[in-house]
Amino acid sequence: MATEVEAQITGNIWKIETAAGDALGEGDIILIMESMKMEIPVEAPCAGRLTEIRVAEGDNVEEGAVLAVID
Repeated sequence: MATEVEAQITGNIWKIETAAGDALGEGDIILIMESMKMEIPVEAPCAGRLTEIRVAEGDNVEEGAVLAVID
């Protein structure tokens, strides 16, 4: 079953650390967001394969937006 990784805060996508197809362990950093002049790592909530990244570096996202999908 696919797991959607959501933004926990409104901010900008600063750097994407992984690519679709990568194997992830729970806690691996998928990407880094910037909000209120702070860098916030977005971690994998579970182990699996990253099947989709729905954002690009520089995108502005709202809290709750789906950033990536892990299968």
